[in-house]
Parts: sequence; structure tokens; C-alpha cells
Amino acid sequence: MKKVNVAIMGATGAVGNCFLKILEERSFPINKIRLLASERSKGKTLKFMGKEHPIEVLTHDSFKDIDIVLASAGASRSMEFLPSAVAAGAVCVDNSSAFRMDEEVPLVVPEVNPQDIKKHKGIIANPNCSTIQMVVALCPIHKAAKIKRIVVTTFQSVSGGGQKKITELWEQSKIFTGRAHFSVPCIPIRPTEFPYQIAFNLIPQIDVFMDNGYTKEEMKMVNETRKIMGDDSIKVNATCVRVPVFYAHSESVNIETEKYISANEVRELLLKAPGVRLIDDPMNKKYPMPVDAEGKDLTLVGRIRQDDSVKNGISMWVVADNIRKGAALNAIQIAEYLI
Repeated sequence: MKKVNVAIMGATGAVGNCFLKILEERSFPINKIRLLASERSKGKTLKFMGKEHPIEVLTHDSFKDIDIVLASAGASRSMEFLPSAVAAGAVCVDNSSAFRMDEEVPLVVPEVNPQDIKKHKGIIANPNCSTIQMVVALCPIHKAAKIKRIVVTTFQSVSGGGQKKITELWEQSKIFTGRAHFSVPCIPIRPTEFPYQIAFNLIPQIDVFMDNGYTKEEMKMVNETRKIMGDDSIKVNATCVRVPVFYAHSESVNIETEKYISANEVRELLLKAPGVRLIDDPMNKKYPMPVDAEGKDLTLVGRIRQDDSVKNGISMWVVADNIRKGAALNAIQIAEYLI
């Protein structure tokens, strides 16, 4: 396989570090790697393939001789710098929300719509983490029975918001350790990263609220699902909740299909589905949990059952590591298709 020159934009972040780990694990054919970050990281190094590599400051001139850019530095930086990367001849796989709904930019989950990769004009968008794991599980069902409607509630880990939110959960959790009554901590909780206490609590808001009463995160799931599945007729209703879990998102997914499909047929489909691991033996207390998904590449699916409240309904539980499959791995899978 041809070796390529790769630049990682946002190399010092959680996803950037995961990029390096997965590239090494999968023996991605790298000739040269360039690590890019902000001025704050100037002079630092990161280890890759047993060697320390310097971190360079991201500029518009950072992409000379680069074949593939893996970007996870935020939407504003992607919008500012990726056009320069494309102009320099690189193909960019962007993990931010900057280009996801751009009609000229393919939005790709390789297990679902790899054919869209070839439509790129220099930029390919990586979907939102909660959308990725859901469509991996639902694509085989949509092909078999055509999904008409999706109702999803997400239970999203704090790592989806970055390292500062991970730290805040950790610090708040320590405050409560050893207390007889969780509602009476030894010192007051003063959240800085979340609007409210996150330890031992749930917050039914991820991102800002929009005029329709849904959050931006919820509308991402609506719009991205339709674009990835290539079907604007699918109705999607999402509620996104932040939970006190460090890694891996969980989702309660209810679907209504045009054609009847049984729970057993769904299980058979998912047993053969790429990127899916079926854990569905509730009588023996076997079902997916965040601790099972953390650090894993596969999307875990279980609790599959018939929904008798509608004509053709199925309910299921979907769990995946939001940093790996929900971000870094999905982008690297796209890059593997490119080469």
C-alpha cells in the first residue's frame, strides 16, 4: 500500500491523541507525520511509532507535501485552515461541525455510505459522535425494512465535551466521596464547564437551545442521519442528555419501519453487520454498557425487542466509544478508503 504524508490538526486534544494511537494500531501507511496545534503547544512533542515528534504551530502554510489531513481542532479552525490544505493538494477529513451540512461535502460513516467518499472536493466531514453509532446500527435495518421514524434519547459521556469536562466530573466526584448524603456535599459545587453539577446528576441539554425548543446537538442527529442514510423522508426526534460517565455514549433507539421486521430478524441482520457487536441476552443480564465500549472500535447493540405500541416498531440499546468510533476511528476509516 502506498505510504502517505499525514497532518493531524488538533494533535494535542483527546481526539488528536486517539488519532495517533489508532494510526499506530492499524499500521496506517505513513511516510511522514506532521502534528499541528495552537501556539500554546509550541515546543512540545508527542510520541508516535516509538519516536518523539515535534508539535508545530498551525498556519496556512502547514500543509505543503501533505496528502491527508485529519482535523479535530474545532469548527472555526477548520473553516479557516482547511481551504488552505485543499489548495495545497491535501484531502481533509474533518471531525468538526464546520462542513457537515454543506451540500458539496460528503458526510460519511464507512459502514453506511462509503460510496460518498469519492464525491469529495477536498473535504470529507466526519459526523457527530452520537449520529455515527446510531446509523451504524440502523443502516442494515433501513435497507431491509425502510425506517420511517426514529425516536432516540442519548446518554452522552462528558468526554464528548472535551478534557475540561472530564476533569470537572472527576473533581466533583471526589467532593462526594465518603458522604452519607450525596445532596449535602462537604463543600459547595461550583460548576464551570457545565451549567449544573454533573456528578451524580443528569443534564438534559447538550449545546445551545434553538428556536424550535431542541438543542443544536439534537438537530445535528436529525439532519445528519438523513444525509448519511440518503433519505430525507426519515423522521427523527432526538433528546440528548449529558450523564456522569467518562467515556462512551449510550442511546435508547426506537424505530418504526415501513415493512414489518421481527426482533429476531433484526438480531440476524446485526450479527452480520459491519462494525457491530451484538450483546443481547437480557435473561442472563447481558447487554451493552459504557464500560464494555470504552476503548473498543465496535458499536454494541442489545435489548432488541418488538414495540407493540406501533404497527412496525423495534426498540434497542446502542453503545459506542465516542472518542474512537464516534470521532478518531471513523475519520481514519475514511482515510483508509482514500488510499
